[in-house]
Amino acid sequence: LTRYKRVKKERRCKTPALMSNPQLKGVCVKVFTRTPKKPNSAIRKVAKLRLSNKKVVESYIPGEGHSLQEYSVVLMRGGRVPDLPGVKYHCVRGKYDFKEVKNRKTSRSKYGAKKQK
Repeated sequence: LTRYKRVKKERRCKTPALMSNPQLKGVCVKVFTRTPKKPNSAIRKVAKLRLSNKKVVESYIPGEGHSLQEYSVVLMRGGRVPDLPGVKYHCVRGKYDFKEVKNRKTSRSKYGAKKQK
C-alpha cells in the first residue's frame, strides 16, 4: 500500500449494447414470445433487434397488443425484465414503426398514448 494505491473495483455496465447512449434505433430480426421464470407464468413478447451499432440484442415489447414484425424499425432503451433471463432492454412505444397502446388511460407516457378527449 505504500508503493501502490488501492485498486478501484471496475463497475460493470448493465446495458452494454447501448454503449452509454440513452436510446438506440434498431431493426427487428425476429419477433417471438417467451415464458417467464419460475413463480410467474404468462406469455411475454420479445423482439430480437439488430441495432444501428451492428449489435444484436433481445428487447422486451411492453403493453397490450403490437403490430411489430420482421424489418420493423423501433427505438430501444435500457431497462431489464426481471422475469426473462438475458432481456436487458425495452422497446419505446409511439416511435418509428412501434405504435402506441390504444385506449390507455393510466401511465400513458410509458406507452406513447395521447390524452383521450
